[in-house]
Amino acid sequence: MASQPRPTYRLSPVALVCLLGPAAALAQESTPGQTELPGVTVRGQAPTSRSGVAGFGDVPLVRTPLQARTVPLDELKDRGLTRLSDLTQLDASVSDSYNSEGYWDYLSVRGFVLDNRYNYRRDGLPISGETSIPLQNKAAIELLKGTSGIQAGTSAPGGLVNYVVKRPEGRVRSIELGYESPGTVGVAADVGERFGDSQRFGLRVNAAFERLDSHLHDDQGHRKLLAVAGDWRLTPDTVLEAEFETSKRSQPSQPGFSLLGDRLPEPVNPRINLNNQPWTQPVIMEGNTGSLRLQHRFSPQWRFTAHYGVQRLETDDRLAYAFGCTSEVVWHRYCSDGSFDLYEFISDNEVRRTDALNLFTDGRFTTGPLKHELATGVLLTRFKARFEPQIYTPSRDPAAPDDPDIIGKGTVDGNTMVLPSNGATSPNTNRTERSTEFYARDAIQLSPQWSAWLGLRHTRIHRESIGTDGSNPTDYKQSFTTPWAALSYEFLPHHFGYVSWGRGVESKVVPNRTDRYTNPGQSLPPMKSRQVEVGFKASTPGFDWGVNLFDIDRPRTACIEEEGGCAERFDGSDRHRGLEATAGLRWRQWQFDGSLMLLDAEIQGSQTARLNGREPINVPKRTFKAQARYRVPGVNGLSLLASLTHEGKRLAADDRVPEDLPEIHLPSWTRYDLGLVHEQKWQGQQLRWRAGIQNVTDKKAWRESPFMFDHVYLYPMAPRTFFVSLQTDLQ
Repeated sequence: MASQPRPTYRLSPVALVCLLGPAAALAQESTPGQTELPGVTVRGQAPTSRSGVAGFGDVPLVRTPLQARTVPLDELKDRGLTRLSDLTQLDASVSDSYNSEGYWDYLSVRGFVLDNRYNYRRDGLPISGETSIPLQNKAAIELLKGTSGIQAGTSAPGGLVNYVVKRPEGRVRSIELGYESPGTVGVAADVGERFGDSQRFGLRVNAAFERLDSHLHDDQGHRKLLAVAGDWRLTPDTVLEAEFETSKRSQPSQPGFSLLGDRLPEPVNPRINLNNQPWTQPVIMEGNTGSLRLQHRFSPQWRFTAHYGVQRLETDDRLAYAFGCTSEVVWHRYCSDGSFDLYEFISDNEVRRTDALNLFTDGRFTTGPLKHELATGVLLTRFKARFEPQIYTPSRDPAAPDDPDIIGKGTVDGNTMVLPSNGATSPNTNRTERSTEFYARDAIQLSPQWSAWLGLRHTRIHRESIGTDGSNPTDYKQSFTTPWAALSYEFLPHHFGYVSWGRGVESKVVPNRTDRYTNPGQSLPPMKSRQVEVGFKASTPGFDWGVNLFDIDRPRTACIEEEGGCAERFDGSDRHRGLEATAGLRWRQWQFDGSLMLLDAEIQGSQTARLNGREPINVPKRTFKAQARYRVPGVNGLSLLASLTHEGKRLAADDRVPEDLPEIHLPSWTRYDLGLVHEQKWQGQQLRWRAGIQNVTDKKAWRESPFMFDHVYLYPMAPRTFFVSLQTDLQ
């Protein structure tokens, strides 16, 4: 396949002054060998009180006026968690949003679905989340909650996810074997070393292979990863880092179930796989991602960083899926008798490429009585998506491909009339996007107790799209500024209160459907969301806690009826107001962590009066997540683990989809998990055994109800699952 051309970036004089002005002014203060560049490694357990995605560098999270969390890889492995969507078991603010086996992950944070194109970062650089991202070479996952305009030019207002890559940190010799029922087995290796004079060079290699066999019937696949990270400390003040990973995953994906007519069915056998057809093909996701980062310290106070990253994804997206009911003339749910129409989707050779270059200077200085921690820079991003025509049609008998009555049929018990694809294709859409983001953040210490926090990001975007057949071209440019401000007060040692306000932006184009819209392909004005947050948090020996109130207002769009069809316009807003609370207790042999969210989400200001006051679909009103760990006395290295996940009732459908549906809710559900971790030394090796049972009671429930692709879907909770692993670390 032809390689993509290298991006060309241009810096304006203003950008150069912002980046290099402070550094040039202070460069003469630096004396060679005077200071040594701080360590740039990330350890699995160490920096849990800090988060790079928060945007304020090394400031501890307890001091920052926002909500963020860092989840180390070891915490995920101890509980048998293997993918991003498993964060839903650890944090009450996070819930599922169309998470199926064999596909990429979707997250909902504070009731808003994160945009997989714009809400994901890798070591701080933008990447596409439209793929399966392996975790074996990641040190941690960082999660920012709330409107993210201070860190992202365009993004959905729920928050940001950042993957932290493992870097060289000295001698590492680790191998891990794992098993998960009914038949997934895997092996992973992690090798690292520092060498050369004064250990100037570092190298870290991660490799993994898994044979996938999920709880679904006939859902086998495989996954592999190879990742290399290195660094070179050129001088005591300068370090060069490079890393690269290549991965591939092949596995059939899982279609959802749905309503049966106008009723919610009882939860089905979660092992049923509606994608189990003789002509079904796996989803294949390949990714090649790498970055190069140069850091130079001009003085003890100032540092310059240049960070470039590239991600290239190749995907074969395929699915046999149930959609609607021809016999009852409904398209948002299945037939009342449990049958459905069977469709085929194939989009092979999808190529997505993201290039990002971040240039910034950060440091500390004083103006009179005020102490500043300033970061200022520019982020340049280019994204290209190139597709081929897709198959997106009902499966039909090839002897009568145009007969609307001869179409694939199935039932929710997994029995399906097998029909091959008719092979008809339709155009896909290619996209090209460029953005330039100038930003500045300043943490100002006003007094020993008071601090002010300011952020400003100015974004310029240029986006184009065109059908693979040359149809429906669009081309538009937008510029906007997203400010953010906060004030915090330390009312007791390590006890902080804060208030913050900020904006975020999304950019939207009306779909190019002339059969439905009177303004097809039109770019709408920037969708500016707003968040206000008030909170308290503390960190003391043995006890951490926090509580906050947030209010997010996000513009919504709707197709407003007018002569000749309908026009996509702004139509009120989605307003989410909530209470979050977190607590962590360390007492003797016990460790407890818990989080709670109470959410009041509704539509406001719509021209359609009946919508106002309605809650969003697939958003639970209350969630509670808790984890416990007990170190068993008398058994050195043995810990017992337990988890509780509770999500309250949520709306699955109402008369919006379509107008003849009654209001239908999913009942609340609670799930329990158990596990153990045992560490021991054996012949000079450190062994770490992990074992556990997920969904101990084999609870049957509908886990989530996403409304995706104009259809109500239901996903069942996974059945009881066992896992065991052994990690060996050479001393």
